[in-house]
Amino acid sequence: MLGEQSVSASCFAENLGHLIELTGAESAALEKLEGRQRQLRRGAILLREKERGNELFILRKGMMMSYVILDDGSRQILRFMFPGDLLGSALIYRDAPETLCALSDAVVAPFERNLLVPIFDEHPRLAALLLVYNNIQRVALTDRLAALGRTSAKARIAALLLELRNRLRRADSSVTNGFALGLTQEEIGDATGLTSVHVNRMLRQLEQEGMIARESGRVTLLDENSLRREANYVNRYEGLDLGWLPSPR
Repeated sequence: MLGEQSVSASCFAENLGHLIELTGAESAALEKLEGRQRQLRRGAILLREKERGNELFILRKGMMMSYVILDDGSRQILRFMFPGDLLGSALIYRDAPETLCALSDAVVAPFERNLLVPIFDEHPRLAALLLVYNNIQRVALTDRLAALGRTSAKARIAALLLELRNRLRRADSSVTNGFALGLTQEEIGDATGLTSVHVNRMLRQLEQEGMIARESGRVTLLDENSLRREANYVNRYEGLDLGWLPSPR
């Protein structure tokens, strides 16, 4: 873990700006949360499960994951996080319910939760947007839970590839159907409840069926419609109904 320094602009505002158009005042308020940055190396632990802390984090660069260690010592990856995501559970928990780990070299902006109070007082629409953001994450996690219990291994891998591509594209509009996977087969297995051997077999099967191509750590989605049908995938950032949000102040 490296040191901290000052930065400007708000990745969180850019992320929320995909949901609705923020006012200048709202963007400026969110920018105050990202006044510091902390650099992490791949594999660095930002926060450990059951560790006490009162900071939240905004991911500014790189890719991270959250996970828990089960009673048998195995790891279950819960979420993958991308630039603009809000990390941590210090908003409502004293002790962390999950571990936050860097999947690549990354940059996060740490801030204490009390910095949210004036934002919510002065910009209630931002408070409502945080509720929306958390509900999108909850529904996506529900989809993952349903997939683990009710879908085939190939469907789980197909859904994960679609999720990763869509989240990467959300953070970087230049991303098309090809992207750097950035995950080991063990990490994919820990997210989908499969062994590394099974992950490798399913990736090869998707490749043989013409749905994806792989080369030098990159994946290209060749037949997205077939992947969606295989995975029964739903992009939870689409089809939102935000007409109830309060007007900005």
